[in-house]
Amino acid sequence: MHKRILAATTVLAISGLAVISSAQGAEDDWIIRARGIHIAPDASSSALNIDVKSDTVAEVDITRFLTPNIAAELILATAAHEVTANGASLGSTKILPPVLTLQYHFLPEAQLRPYVGAGVNYTWFYDQSGPMKDLDLENGFGWAAQAGVDYMLTQRASLNLDVKYVGLSTEVSAAGSKLADLDINPWIIGVGLGYRF
Repeated sequence: MHKRILAATTVLAISGLAVISSAQGAEDDWIIRARGIHIAPDASSSALNIDVKSDTVAEVDITRFLTPNIAAELILATAAHEVTANGASLGSTKILPPVLTLQYHFLPEAQLRPYVGAGVNYTWFYDQSGPMKDLDLENGFGWAAQAGVDYMLTQRASLNLDVKYVGLSTEVSAAGSKLADLDINPWIIGVGLGYRF
């Protein structure tokens, strides 16, 4: 089911980017990247001293340029995070947080191409294990900010470094009763290769 959600999200996002760019009359200008990302939550909770551990996973992102300087980027990745309360393990949960940002690229024709961006994410929690199976984590929207740089290896291939901060909060409940508010707020640090076409 969650693979279908990820596929549907990808199709809708790509379709949306295509519609926006067509409306603005931009030529086809896409970057596809594959990154390794380290997700480091800056977690805090209103009760139970809940903590969320880091994870490192592969990620794919799609960037669509709307003008030479302005682009929209969608990142797609899922990660499994161990969760603790008062130092004791609660098991783990998988998190699917597609992030869509609008970016400004400062030097679109240079070899070193820095950019900044801001946007939104929607987070799904799924496939919980251990005691986490008895807990409910509320899905929801959050915000995102990013900064990064592309270093052009050839006219089309690039090395990419990207850092994002995602405002990600949820409500933890059990049997319909709220236990705590949980802010996960991860830093996402990625390094990868891109190809522009």
